[in-house]
Amino acid sequence: MNIETLIATFLTLCIFSFLYKDNPFYKFAEHLLVGISVGYVLVMAVNTTLMPKLVNPVFKQGELGYIIPGILGIFMLLRFFPRYTWLSRISIALIIGAGAGVAIPATIQARLFSQMQASMKDFASIDGIIIFLGIASTLAYFFFSKEHKGWFGATAKMGTWFLMIFFGATFGYTVMSRISLLIGRMQFLLGDFLHIIK
Repeated sequence: MNIETLIATFLTLCIFSFLYKDNPFYKFAEHLLVGISVGYVLVMAVNTTLMPKLVNPVFKQGELGYIIPGILGIFMLLRFFPRYTWLSRISIALIIGAGAGVAIPATIQARLFSQMQASMKDFASIDGIIIFLGIASTLAYFFFSKEHKGWFGATAKMGTWFLMIFFGATFGYTVMSRISLLIGRMQFLLGDFLHIIK
């Protein structure tokens, strides 16, 4: 049995030990995961962003226009120094402004117009009718300017049923994804480690 399998088994059992109670083994595995993740992200950021997009263009290719984004990036790190925190607001404002300018039209196109187009495409089928009823009744449920009485109240109540179906399906999907993770770990423990199953 190789050392990688032993380490993976030990860390898996450390995580499973939380089922008994919070303990030092679980805390060790949790801190190890967070530390390795932060280290990996930091190395990837240096290798894929800092070096090719700032250091190499400025120092190897002589493109001095990249100095301005570099200075704005340094301003972000000044959040750790209370005296110079105000400089980081310049970078944050530019990031939020540019991000909102790019994200809002893309989000409207992807989440609003595309969803509207997909939901209005096919009224001839049963699926299209169910989708339309689900959208209309759910919107009626969240329309609070009119009292939920009469036909409007019945439509809003149907919207709550659609919402409950959605929440139930989402919860079921979450549970199934966690169970699939558990099955994967159990296959590792019983197969790779104990060799009980093939």
